[in-house]
Amino acid sequence: MSKIVVIYKSKYGATKRYAEWISESLNAPLFESTDIKQSQLNDYDVVVYGGGLYASGIDGVKAVTENFCKTLVLFTVGLADPKSTNYTHILEKTFSPEQLSKMRVFHLRGGIDYKKLSLLHKGIMAFVKRAADKKTSDQRTGDDIGIIETYGKEVNFTNKATIKPLVEYIRTL
Repeated sequence: MSKIVVIYKSKYGATKRYAEWISESLNAPLFESTDIKQSQLNDYDVVVYGGGLYASGIDGVKAVTENFCKTLVLFTVGLADPKSTNYTHILEKTFSPEQLSKMRVFHLRGGIDYKKLSLLHKGIMAFVKRAADKKTSDQRTGDDIGIIETYGKEVNFTNKATIKPLVEYIRTL
């Protein structure tokens, strides 16, 4: 088996939870992105990186975009349902076509606790909810409906079973 490391950046805990589950499943070391030196990435055959999805992109991803990784496996964590959300624009904004062609990406569903959000994130979510509220019911996407239904609440969609395809893929490397 390849030498594997799991690295993550987590603001509110869901990405960390997934990273811990993945690390445990693969018996791989786990690092928060600020705790691993970039030169250490060369010591691993496979780098698994997890970051939360935000309006500005993937949290902390520069740790792997600006440094060489032999094999990169990315997992993102967001509030939206990955089965009905297209993340292509975020990936294309974050990675070069060459990087995208050499990596595998998995999208996982996180959660939200409005009481724990930063002031900036509370403002963004309020803006997103107002935009969803302004749409007619036939214009609303699944994500719009989810925002409206969960706004101001604590919801947790993390599910250990959803890492299975990622773990199985890495075991084939």
